This record gives sequence, C-alpha cells and structure tokens, in this order.
Amino acid sequence: MLDTPQMFILAFALGLTGALAPGPTLVATINASISGGWTMGPRVTFGHMLSELLIVILIVAGLATVALRYTTAVAVIGGVALVIFGLLTILGSRGVTLARTGSGAAVVTANPYFAGFFTSVANPYFWIWWLTVGSAMVIAGLAGGIFLACVFMAGHWCADLGWFTLVSTGISRGTTILSDITYQRIMMACGLFLVFFGVYYLARIVFPPA
Repeated sequence: MLDTPQMFILAFALGLTGALAPGPTLVATINASISGGWTMGPRVTFGHMLSELLIVILIVAGLATVALRYTTAVAVIGGVALVIFGLLTILGSRGVTLARTGSGAAVVTANPYFAGFFTSVANPYFWIWWLTVGSAMVIAGLAGGIFLACVFMAGHWCADLGWFTLVSTGISRGTTILSDITYQRIMMACGLFLVFFGVYYLARIVFPPA
C-alpha cells in the first residue's frame, strides 16, 4: 500500500504521461492560446478535470462496489494497459510536435471550458485509459480509504494543470517551450516509465510483498 506522498508522486507521473501525449485537448489548448492568452491552458484543463471528476464519481459510487470483488483482475488489466500504453507512447514519440495547428478543433475553443470537456470525452484514448489504468489506480487508492483516492486525483490534476498552463503560456508569448526533439525524448521517457511501472505493478501482483 502506498502512503500519501508516494501516491501523489505516482499520480503526478502517470498524469504527466497522459497530459504530454498529443491529442485533441492539447490541440484545443494550443489553438485557444494563440488569441486567448495564457489563461486558456487552465480553463481548458478545468473542463478536462470536470469530465474526469464525473468518471471518478461513477467509479467510487458504483463501479468500485463491483470491482472491489475482483481486485486482482482489475489490477492485472491496469498493469497490462500500462505496458500497452507505454509501448504505444514510445512508438508515437517520433512524430510528436508542439507546432501550432489550424485544425478543426479551433471551432470549440470559443468556450475553453467546453473545449476541455468535449475534447476529453470525444477522445477514445481517454475512455480506454480511465476504464483500465485510471479505474485500477482509483480502486487501489480506495483500498487505503477515500482520502488516498483523492490524493491520486490531486496528483493527476496537478500534472494536467501544470503542463497545459505551460503550453498556453509559451504559445501566448510566441515562444517554443520545447524543441520537437526534446519533446519527443520526453515522450520516449514517459513511454519507458509506463512500461517499467506496468511490469513492476504486475510483478507485485504475481509476487506480493510479504
């Protein structure tokens, strides 16, 4: 069982690997920040956080009641998903970029809160992550009490808020936060972290500590 600082650090690291991944929410943040300023990052993030809060409420209120009966199975699914997402992150890290985009996602950035919410729930990766890794970690936190589950979400959201605020601040000032090569290397490191943690997580299930 993880203690409070360990759970927060783990949640922050896992959250950062998801936040850094290119996707519609990152695109919405970049597009909104071009004309809306640095506050677009936090606003998009709050919309994203609302979508996640609704999912966590469902997990705590309903899914956890059933899932706690199958803790080992949920943990195995979460561990396998971590490894898979890590490998996909490594494979996809070669082409990631923070370049400005003029994609259709700009249509929803008139309301950044809605943009954050909409681009989250419309992203299949978002649902797959929360139905595997996210639910497994929340349920693991619940095993230590509701407070530990809240700590997990706090760490996860701090990662989201920190990254998207950094992106929006750089874009609004017309500067490049990271070079594409640096961004790709960070994504590679995140992918490796997911794989190693997934393997470690599975190993603890097969060989539980005494």
